[in-house]
Amino acid sequence: MSENERYEAVIGLEVHVELGTKTKIFCNCPTTFGGEPNTQVCPVCLGLPGVLPVLNEKVLRYALRAALALNCEVARFSRFDRKNYPYPDLPKNYQISQYDLPLARNGYVEVNGRRIRIKRLHLEEDAGKLLHEGDGAQDKWSLVDYNRAGVPLAEIVSEPDIRTPSEARAYLESLKAILQYIGVSDCKMEEGSLRCDTNVSVRRKGETGFGTRTELKNLNSFKAVEKSLEYEIARQISVLEDGEEVVQETRAWDESREITVPLRGKEEAHDYRYFPDPDLVPVVVDQALLDEIRKEIPELPSAKRQRFIREYGIPEYDAGVLTADKRLADFFDECASRYRDPKVVSNWLMGEYLKYANATGLSFAEIPVTPEGLVELLNLQDEGVISGKIAKTVFEEMLKTGERPSEIVKKRGLVQISDENAIYAVVDEVIASNPNVVRDYLGGKEKAFGFLVGQVMKATGGKANPAKVNAALKKRLGKE
Repeated sequence: MSENERYEAVIGLEVHVELGTKTKIFCNCPTTFGGEPNTQVCPVCLGLPGVLPVLNEKVLRYALRAALALNCEVARFSRFDRKNYPYPDLPKNYQISQYDLPLARNGYVEVNGRRIRIKRLHLEEDAGKLLHEGDGAQDKWSLVDYNRAGVPLAEIVSEPDIRTPSEARAYLESLKAILQYIGVSDCKMEEGSLRCDTNVSVRRKGETGFGTRTELKNLNSFKAVEKSLEYEIARQISVLEDGEEVVQETRAWDESREITVPLRGKEEAHDYRYFPDPDLVPVVVDQALLDEIRKEIPELPSAKRQRFIREYGIPEYDAGVLTADKRLADFFDECASRYRDPKVVSNWLMGEYLKYANATGLSFAEIPVTPEGLVELLNLQDEGVISGKIAKTVFEEMLKTGERPSEIVKKRGLVQISDENAIYAVVDEVIASNPNVVRDYLGGKEKAFGFLVGQVMKATGGKANPAKVNAALKKRLGKE
């Protein structure tokens, strides 16, 4: 047994989600991403003397929607606290957060048939952003952009139930899908709308106590979460195997070198000197509000996945891929309700559609193909107007331009050739031009037939009806 097999990891995730409100959590400043530095600020989010924060009601409603979708117990009474630490991007020198009385507790997310428990969900404000400029030790400085200060965050803290880096990634993907489905955040990790800190320790298999944990900060992609955990687990095992002790600390992920590096000593709760914020009243949630919020929750990924399997008869794998993003799931749902064979729709979306999205980096909302357009394309293929090969060419054009398939077919002259006389004429030319291949086929080499079919398709620009090409070749060669 290798040293890695003698240990297991204990992992918990702290996920910070920017709630998608148009204004900040305690003031009316906009939350638009990408604004000019320090143009979306006011005395409240800058923490100037004499100002009073007021909780944004939409922030509370979004957080409650998230708590219910994540199966949490919502606290009827919660409050805000001051988390004290001086840092350049925190203008007040404290952060308004929630400590001992969070908004929600005791939820869970289903991951591969197992429940990963959620310890708490609480609200807090985001800090600003430091921009490091200059080159060399003597020519470096940092600038502060406070536009992000005061942007509303929901922090979702899991229990240490995760055991592998791949399971951590799966949990994060499931969490992201749920939050997108309920419309509380766009979860764009590249824009910082979803950020993750991981806490990880290792212990020998069979032990029940926890080892010394390290925290990995501000991971902004699924890949970074998985890769950093893989490295850190291996590092901690190596430390223990060398007879040394793991140091409790906060570490950063160096993506270029694919290693974790020390950042600072790990803080504990008492280091922040939490105390109730005197400027904010407690949050009181009544049953009527909870009932109202519950009605806003749409069909969630797990329920949609089961419905797709039940109603459309597609495999579980397909349903999992299609429901990972709400926009893709809605696209499939609409297509499948209009077209005779949902599995064909699934194949197109998981094939050409996702291939294009991955290659271009476009979101599903940015791809111009509509469900109506895809169904029209599939019907054109079924009716024999275009071949399967031409259908892919048309789809590629649809992805780029958003044009209707019938318009593309007409404009580019892609109508399938089904006229038997025209097909026989091309078949006769191909047979005459390839006597050796014909002899091989008649001698029992079946692969030679595929070559002849390919030559006919090439001569017709891929527009000949494949079934009729096959029939014509076999008839001419005396095989029918």
